[in-house]
Amino acid sequence: MSAARFPDSIESPSSWVAAAITTVILAVSYGAPLLVVVGLKPITTSLGTERSVVASAGALVWVGTGMGGIVMGWVADRIGVRPTVIFGALITALGLAVSTTGQVWALFLGHAVLIGLLGNSAHLPPLVVYISRWFDRRRGTAVALIWSGQYIAGLLWPTVFERAMAQFGWQATMLGYAVVVAATILPMALLLQPPPRPSRAAATVGARTRRDGRTLGLPPNLVLTLLSAAGFLCCVPMAIPAGHLVAFCSDLGIPPAHGAAMLSVLLGSALVSRLFWGWLADRIGGLGAVLASSACQAVAIAAFTATQDEAGLFAVSVAYGLGFSGIIPAYVLAVRELFPSAEASWRVPTLLFISMSGMAFGGWFAGALYDHFGFYAPAFAAGALFNLANLVIIGLLVTRQARERHLPAVLPA
Repeated sequence: MSAARFPDSIESPSSWVAAAITTVILAVSYGAPLLVVVGLKPITTSLGTERSVVASAGALVWVGTGMGGIVMGWVADRIGVRPTVIFGALITALGLAVSTTGQVWALFLGHAVLIGLLGNSAHLPPLVVYISRWFDRRRGTAVALIWSGQYIAGLLWPTVFERAMAQFGWQATMLGYAVVVAATILPMALLLQPPPRPSRAAATVGARTRRDGRTLGLPPNLVLTLLSAAGFLCCVPMAIPAGHLVAFCSDLGIPPAHGAAMLSVLLGSALVSRLFWGWLADRIGGLGAVLASSACQAVAIAAFTATQDEAGLFAVSVAYGLGFSGIIPAYVLAVRELFPSAEASWRVPTLLFISMSGMAFGGWFAGALYDHFGFYAPAFAAGALFNLANLVIIGLLVTRQARERHLPAVLPA
């Protein structure tokens, strides 16, 4: 988006300060769900259960984050983002502590309810909306930057967790990370300031896609439903390498430390490419960026089914990270482009909830297929099919958007 399009832009150095603070908060917050990913095998053995059970506890973090995010977005709009984030940090730390008690029910309570529904839900959805209100010209780049917190977490924490679990055990590692969450996020949250009011120029964005109460020529809620369904479909395959790569490598005889390093490489490559996707989304729009990055993910997830050696898996992990990193931030940008800013506090969390439900289902589904077949190839193949269904829906919306751009805009008075 050019400066000429937003002559009264709200962007300032304070916008980037807010984005940097938010990125740090999310980099720490996103570490909590990775503990179950890295410790999948030792936790399963310790609790005397099946791998799909432990994977489900981690997967339900995403469902809880999305479901709670709808409420937390509303709460943050009324009491402010600062107390909302502080509450989330305290509850996430509590959830990690509860999960260490050595019972399956405690693992589910700690992860699904405390870390997901009440903890991370107070971080990701409210902070994404919060940062989107600090920017108008480079909103895609800014949202991509803060979403990089997830990949900073993936680059930093898996190797740390693997070494800590090998030396101290998974329970002591969880307790230690609970202290890290509280000690880091609480002071950072105090630095968050209220966002500026939107400019008049920004208020006119979307006039080409919103006319006569319709969006892309369809009822607005139908468009959101299609976007959310597409988000679910692309997040199912997204969750499979993210939740099972370390265990997959172990099954192939690759040492757990190398599997954790591979997960870090995957998320590290996503971090490197994330800003590119944000830059691209600012130029071709959110829907176009979703289509391009989802196509890249589809190719990479299919490649996992044909790769068994360590070097090949490292290469596929890099390609996968480069592809999928642009998807979810582009969805957020698409919602902000297609709907008014006043609706962002519930439309964005709703989209994220359904998308994260796809992450949860994908994590559980891959574990269930593994338990049934005894190997991961069926899970990766199923992920590729879900991804193809996503491309059909997004392709339809991109086609309608291209058609709308040929119609005259009806600007608000």
